[in-house]
Amino acid sequence: MPESKSRKKPAYVPPAERQGPQVNPRWLVPTMLTLMIVGLLWVVVTYISQTDYPIPGLDNWNLAVGFVLIIAGFGLTTRWR
Repeated sequence: MPESKSRKKPAYVPPAERQGPQVNPRWLVPTMLTLMIVGLLWVVVTYISQTDYPIPGLDNWNLAVGFVLIIAGFGLTTRWR
């Protein structure tokens, strides 16, 4: 009795290994750290100066600007590999 032909499938390779090692862009870590540090300093200066600095016209919105900078820095951490 003749044998049936066996089908040979190529071995499964996960998508990450097909493309090679993924590397962070050079700008990512410095930008991420800079945003978080500047945001922290912005909030600290706002609290110390009691809303007179960094931008006097914004009053308590200076805190929002600082937190937006911090959140943007943390948002960049999602791209870090």
